[in-house]
Amino acid sequence: MTTPIIRVDRLDKSFGKLKVLDGLSFEVMPGEKLALIGPSGSGKTTILRILMTLETISGGHIEVCGEQLYHMQKNGQEIPADEAHLHHMRNYIGMVFQHFNLFPHKSVLDNVTLAPILTKGVPRAKAEAHAMELLEMVGLADKARAMPSQLSGGQKQRVAIARALALQPRIMLFDEVTSALDPELVEEVLSVMKQLAVETDMTMLLVTHEMGFAHEFADRVLFFDRGQIIEQGPPEQIFTNPTQERTQAFLRKIIAAGHRV
Repeated sequence: MTTPIIRVDRLDKSFGKLKVLDGLSFEVMPGEKLALIGPSGSGKTTILRILMTLETISGGHIEVCGEQLYHMQKNGQEIPADEAHLHHMRNYIGMVFQHFNLFPHKSVLDNVTLAPILTKGVPRAKAEAHAMELLEMVGLADKARAMPSQLSGGQKQRVAIARALALQPRIMLFDEVTSALDPELVEEVLSVMKQLAVETDMTMLLVTHEMGFAHEFADRVLFFDRGQIIEQGPPEQIFTNPTQERTQAFLRKIIAAGHRV
């Protein structure tokens, strides 16, 4: 049996009195492609931000690559993780955000090489050679010297994907990466993600409202509602024969809005 690369166990997260994740438990196997779907405010993005250590947890445990994410052992006791432990754990995970977050005053090449040089001490020549390979993969090698202001939204998002890949994470998180794009630019970003899914064994978690893409991309779909997983299964089952009324109602709304599943 292969060991899960991510284990989430009875995870709670509250913002003040608002409970966003409520006893959430699930596992992800190495290389698995997971789509997280559900209404806004259901906790999908929060779980990605917690995995990326951008939010703390209120209760429960998370294990990533066989190590506790938010806890560590000291003198035989389990204690909250310190910053050094969190920094170490971040090496396993990369994230691509809805709003690119590129450094506006640095070139495309510099955006991709900055983190490997600064956080991992990769020599500049080696970092640039790897960055050019990644930019070639996302179809932007010719834009290496361009500034972000010279790029379309779709091109910026593809640079953001290359930047996340530059740190060679074992797990990639994608948070609504097409929702800020004009419709005609969405496909160029999705095609890069399809390529990643097919050509690499990277574990990928995707939060999306693009149900058609989730159907093609995912090995498994998790339907979130009110901080819990209401239903999960293969895309074919979730999108064509969901068993839970809440899943059915959500998909009816999506179809009524003109989205394909």
